[in-house]
Amino acid sequence: GLLLQEMTMAGLHELRFTEEKPLLRSQDTELENSDVFLTAVDMDWKEHDIETPYGLLHVVIRGSPKGNRPAILTYHDVGLNHKLCFNTFFNYEDMQEITKHFVVCHVDAPGQQTGASQFPQGYQYPSMDQLAAMLPSVVQHFGFKYVIGIGVGAGAYVLAKFALIFPDLVEGLVLMNIDPNGKGWIDWAASKLSGLTSTLPDTVLSHLFSQEELVNNTELVQSYRQQIGSVVNQFNLQLFLNMYNSRRDLDINRPGTVPNAKTLRCPVMLVVGDNAPAEEGVVECNSKLDPTNTTFLKMADSGGLPQVTQPGKLTEAFKYFLQGMGYSECQGWAQGWCVPAWADALPSASMTRLARSRTASLTSASSVDGARARACTHSESTEAMGQINHTMEVSC
Repeated sequence: GLLLQEMTMAGLHELRFTEEKPLLRSQDTELENSDVFLTAVDMDWKEHDIETPYGLLHVVIRGSPKGNRPAILTYHDVGLNHKLCFNTFFNYEDMQEITKHFVVCHVDAPGQQTGASQFPQGYQYPSMDQLAAMLPSVVQHFGFKYVIGIGVGAGAYVLAKFALIFPDLVEGLVLMNIDPNGKGWIDWAASKLSGLTSTLPDTVLSHLFSQEELVNNTELVQSYRQQIGSVVNQFNLQLFLNMYNSRRDLDINRPGTVPNAKTLRCPVMLVVGDNAPAEEGVVECNSKLDPTNTTFLKMADSGGLPQVTQPGKLTEAFKYFLQGMGYSECQGWAQGWCVPAWADALPSASMTRLARSRTASLTSASSVDGARARACTHSESTEAMGQINHTMEVSC
């Protein structure tokens, strides 16, 4: 049968980020070069083309799995690839402090990687379900036991599907800009009409950015317009976009609302900017998830790409998310909270920048799963178990 991971999350209703040190580097610095999203220290990254039941999948990986550590696996949004979507975030200094303790695996949707060959006319692009079903081949190829997924937009939808179909392979999810709903016929007709009157990069930009951003954040938008039009094969991109627009509703419901409700079993952090076109969809997704293991992070001064415009804040939230899962130092391990043996390598100083504003003392999470027993100190005391709380809504 499927493994059920019982996890509890620390209960915060609101976090604020203190200014112990700046969390956001200047966007001017980020955008000095039009190729900023593609520049990275790639010497430690290795590219692979992995055979799956639905075709080849391009994957870039750094590090190798060790022991019971999960891999961090990412999936990008429509119009992007792993570089355009995640380079700013994963190149952020504090994020690198995390990732050097994990194997990191970036997945490019079929035909979306830089330099991809154009698919032949008549090629049937994998459905969203099939894209999710390609991922176990990646997990098996590299020998991962399970993954912590980070997905944006279409990639968040794919990872959510993956976790629903293969729950024993997913230990946690960070889902940015997820829309759990398929398009109705009115939305479908509107998107068709828009496609006739707009260029493909413009259509993608309206998916990625709000109208306010398109008008006011022209430097960032123009940088992405250039990259989307020149880096990603336009024919392949159109196929991916068409498939995403024809997606069905995610089959999830909050436990107890309908008989035999399906939901994501792992801890989930939902992320959306306060000025993002995906806000309504993320709120809808939050209403359908189990409130005992869901965090809803709404980021102030952020739009459609929080991992690009607010990498520091997102890194801090991700560190806290990992801490809630037991993957960082915590003061209470002597009382029985699960701490991986390698966790002392993770810096905890920056975690103090996450200041609580309205809640009681911090509780950490304890993971009880024999099949996933990590190298940790764990007592039988039920008093050591973290409290089960409702959805953790965070503003930052």
